[in-house]
Amino acid sequence: MPPLWFDTDTLFYASEWVIRLGALAIIPLRRSPAAARGWLLLIFFLPWAGLFLFWMIGSPKFPEWRMERFHRLRPFFAETAESQRPFAAHLGDATPIADLAETLGQMPATGGNHLDLIDDYEGLIDRLIADIDGATRSVHILVYIFADDATGRRVIDALGGAVRRGVDVRVMVDPVGSYRWWRNTDRLLRTRGVHVREALPFRFIRGRTRRDMRNHRKLFVIDGCVGYAGSQNIVDPEFRPGIYNHELVARVTGPVVASMDALVRGDWNMETGDYPTHSPITPEPLANARVQLLPSGAAYPLEGFQTLLVWQIHQAQSHVIIATPYFIPDDDVLGAMAAAVARGVHVDLVVSEVVDQPLVHLSQSSFYADLLDAGVHINLYPRHLLHAKNLSIDDRLAIVGSSNVDIRSFQLNEEASLLLYDADSIARVKAIQQGYLDVSTRLRSDEWAQRPFHRRMLENGARLVNSLL
Repeated sequence: MPPLWFDTDTLFYASEWVIRLGALAIIPLRRSPAAARGWLLLIFFLPWAGLFLFWMIGSPKFPEWRMERFHRLRPFFAETAESQRPFAAHLGDATPIADLAETLGQMPATGGNHLDLIDDYEGLIDRLIADIDGATRSVHILVYIFADDATGRRVIDALGGAVRRGVDVRVMVDPVGSYRWWRNTDRLLRTRGVHVREALPFRFIRGRTRRDMRNHRKLFVIDGCVGYAGSQNIVDPEFRPGIYNHELVARVTGPVVASMDALVRGDWNMETGDYPTHSPITPEPLANARVQLLPSGAAYPLEGFQTLLVWQIHQAQSHVIIATPYFIPDDDVLGAMAAAVARGVHVDLVVSEVVDQPLVHLSQSSFYADLLDAGVHINLYPRHLLHAKNLSIDDRLAIVGSSNVDIRSFQLNEEASLLLYDADSIARVKAIQQGYLDVSTRLRSDEWAQRPFHRRMLENGARLVNSLL
């Protein structure tokens, strides 16, 4: 009979306790209390499975080599920012917002921009293709989803035409967001001479990044003079059968495009290691829009978008309108919204009634009762998936970009947001938001309280998953 310490059951039992005790020493370090509690709970109940998941997705940080590349880009971003100083926006009371955003994202607020807001899906693709067809120097595209469907092939054909004219065409695509189409999209782009890179490719062992840390930005820059930022990918609007996406994108010309071009070039460098050869062109002033780019992600200090959002909700005086397809907030966001209502601020949350991700929707719904009890107005947008991501606070700030109001966008994704400070741009965002509100159904607290018990249990279960970030 083998010694007791060779007994496989005993060894397995002992190994589980080694994992549990090791988790107590390691997991609480540099993680939020909610995340630490979630991981410890999982590992104490399922030690080996929890250990494997923790190894795969337990650290929301970039490997050291990526951080070194990012730090090498700081002089490039600083040079870009300095080139925009002559076009600095005069913001008055909004100056502290711009100062914080520059501290967080390294890009200054500029005046002299022209801005169009486009919420026509096919119209946006037409406009983008027209700009690509007119390009003479460069086309740089950074996008989460690039499909090989009808919409994607139209853009691919335009990019191929630009290559034939001698234009430098670069496309960076997130391989996870585009996994359904990526192999063929990559082939079609390369056969047309387009330079292609994957954003945040997954390395299983050496220098790996969490597979769920994604580059979620949607930035299109043409000739360094025209930039697009918003929520729309390069894919058919109904790429999920029966679900039509409703988006919002800002097309800008003017000095702020230099920030957008620098960010796309920087992300290209992060994957290739090729330092940008020159600073982006800073276009001359064209109009009166005052705009600032706020990039956020794991390489940036704090959680940039979330930090600014929470602060500005606390500063709100009259109204806050948040439109987002995925709303999974942290305690800071929830507390800021509740405090705003308590001060007499009218807070509207617009979310989609159409569901494309059931687990996310269940988790999102688990917050509704608390929001309703606090006095937040929850508005359900019908018919289409409202994939647009935008917000307005009083008459001093509006934001259009790629960031959802969820923990994933706060902590895991690379995002890009345009901050709008001038009265005309803010009014146009608010007019679009009013259009959302006019067709939406307001969720009533008494009706929500009548949902079935099993639905509440599913919501609570889905909510637990959020803590594993």
